[in-house]
Amino acid sequence: MPDIVAIYGSPRRRGNTATLLREAVRGATEAGAAVEEIVLRDLKLSPCLEIYGCKNDGRCVIQDDFHAVLGSIDRALAVMLASPIFFYTVSAHTKILMDRCQSRWVKKYWIDPQPSPRPEAPRKGLFIAAGATRGRRLFEGPLLTVRYFFDVLDTELWRALCYRQLDHEGDVLKHPDFLEEAHRAGRELAALVRQ
Repeated sequence: MPDIVAIYGSPRRRGNTATLLREAVRGATEAGAAVEEIVLRDLKLSPCLEIYGCKNDGRCVIQDDFHAVLGSIDRALAVMLASPIFFYTVSAHTKILMDRCQSRWVKKYWIDPQPSPRPEAPRKGLFIAAGATRGRRLFEGPLLTVRYFFDVLDTELWRALCYRQLDHEGDVLKHPDFLEEAHRAGRELAALVRQ
């Protein structure tokens, strides 16, 4: 069972968010956490088709890699999620995963008549994002989306590392302070889950 699941939402293997997430994973593993890494672009994930097959038991009826990803998230004590920002929101790969968790929302809020009480110490979530522009509101939409996504997974947004003006592959390498911050966040998250 992983202590932490790390979800790569970038379409680029060596993109800025992937590089930052690798640093967070490195920090977590150095601190003794077991981390399972999931690269969304490598998986077969259909978008949500809104057929509501999930309204019977809260399980998505589309048969693809989503079920394995959700199982890994459910077993983990913390979640790391990284996505570049496209048009002021998360990447398509990331959004597909989020939308497929509509089945979890259906189970949590429609099927279960008496929702389970919130855990006293919900799972912690780290979100890492990079956007190309200086836009003042660049991260408002993604942060709201991530908070609600994490909520349906009984996860609280513990920390968000959001960086502007990172566009081309490798831009983040010019900012060792960003990489160090991601590494430190990984170490701190590992310390939380290993307590």
